[in-house]
Amino acid sequence: MSAATELKSRGFSVIVLDREEEMGGILMQCIHNGFGLIEFKEELSGPEFAQRVHAKATSLDIPMLTGTTVLDIKAEGEQRIVHCISSAQGVIEIIARAIILAMGCRERNRGNIRIPGTRPSGIFTAGLAQRLVNIEGYIPGKDVVIIGSGDIGLIMARRLSWVGCKVHAVVEILPYPSGLTRNIVQCLNDFNIPLYLSHQTTNIYGVDRVEGVEVTPIENGAMVYGKSFQIPCDTLLLSVGLIPENELSKKAGIELNPATNGPWVDSSLMTSVPGIFACGNVLHVHDLVDFVVEESRRTGSFAADWLSGKRPQKELRVKTGANVRYVNPARVNPDRDNKLYMRSLVVKNDAVLEVKVDNRIVRSIKKQHIQPSEMLSLSLGPQELGGSGIDASVVISIL
Repeated sequence: MSAATELKSRGFSVIVLDREEEMGGILMQCIHNGFGLIEFKEELSGPEFAQRVHAKATSLDIPMLTGTTVLDIKAEGEQRIVHCISSAQGVIEIIARAIILAMGCRERNRGNIRIPGTRPSGIFTAGLAQRLVNIEGYIPGKDVVIIGSGDIGLIMARRLSWVGCKVHAVVEILPYPSGLTRNIVQCLNDFNIPLYLSHQTTNIYGVDRVEGVEVTPIENGAMVYGKSFQIPCDTLLLSVGLIPENELSKKAGIELNPATNGPWVDSSLMTSVPGIFACGNVLHVHDLVDFVVEESRRTGSFAADWLSGKRPQKELRVKTGANVRYVNPARVNPDRDNKLYMRSLVVKNDAVLEVKVDNRIVRSIKKQHIQPSEMLSLSLGPQELGGSGIDASVVISIL
C-alpha cells in the first residue's frame, strides 16, 4: 500500500492485489503495541498502523483487489503480465509496465528444523498461534514451550501468559536471542519466563497430544546429552525464523540472494528482471514495519522514475566485508542518497561500522552494541561515493 501510494501520488495508475480478505497483512493479527514510533511518531497496535497506511491509499482512490491470488508473473517485451484468480472476479489477466513484489514472508516450520520425535497434535508455528488467539478466539493449549526466540514467539509468550497459559520456557539453539532486546525484556523477563540459550530441542514426546520435549545444552559447539532434561507441556510453538515468500519470484525467473532468500536488487530496488521491483519482507526480513513502509515508499518512487524513463548513469557494487551477513541493495547510485540495510554475523559491544570505497574509508560509525537479530542501516550519498570509478566497489564491514 505504501508503494502504491507513492506511485499514485506521482501520477501513475496502480492496482494492489492481495490474497487475504482484508488489507494490512500480518499486522491485522498483531494487536500488541510498539508499531509506528518511527513512521508516525506515536505508539500504535498493528491494526492501527495498517489503518493509517490504508487510509492514505484509499484517499487516493487506489483500487485494491482482496481475496485475489496471483498465479504467475511474466515479462514479455515492455509488458509485465499478471495472472490471478479470485472467487469474486474469476480468472484475471492484468497487463502493466511495472510490478512491485511485496508478498512478505512465511514462518519456518518443524520440517525446516527437523526435530526428532513423534507427530502429535499441539504443535503450532508462533504466527498461527497468534492468529488463533487474536483473530479466531481460540487458546491453543495450557502448558507451553516455545522453540526459538524470534520476535513472534517472544510476543506470544507474553500473550499466552495474559490469557492464563503457563509458558515454561523459550529454547534457543544460538548463544544469543533471535528477537529484539525490548521483546526479551517485556515478554520474558517481565513474566519470569526462562530463556535457555545454547540449547537444542532434541525430542518431542506424545501420542495423540504433545506431552513434553527433551532439551539438550550445547557446550563448545557440541551437544552434551548427559545434561539433557525434559519439560512437560501440551503445546509447542515454533519461532524459528522467517523466509521471504518468493515462489512467484522464482516462477518469474528472478535471481535470488542465498543470504536473504529474497531477490537481488540494484540501487533502485529493481530485481534481475527489468520492470519488477521488490520491497519489504519479500526482499529481506525486517525487524520493524516502520522500516518496511520506508523501504516500500522508496520502491514506489524508484518504480515511478523507471516508468518515467529515468535510469541511473552509474552504479557501484556493494560487497559484504568482515562480520556482515548481507547488505541490501547490492548496488548504489553515486549520484544520489542511498539507504542500505544490513545484518551482522556477530554479537559485539563497542563495534565500528566501516565503509570503504576502493580501500578508502569513507564512513566510520561507532555502535554501542550490535547483534544479528537487530538490523543495521546507513545512508551513503555523493559525498561518500562521488568521484568513484565505474569499476569501484563499496565494502561494508563490522570491526
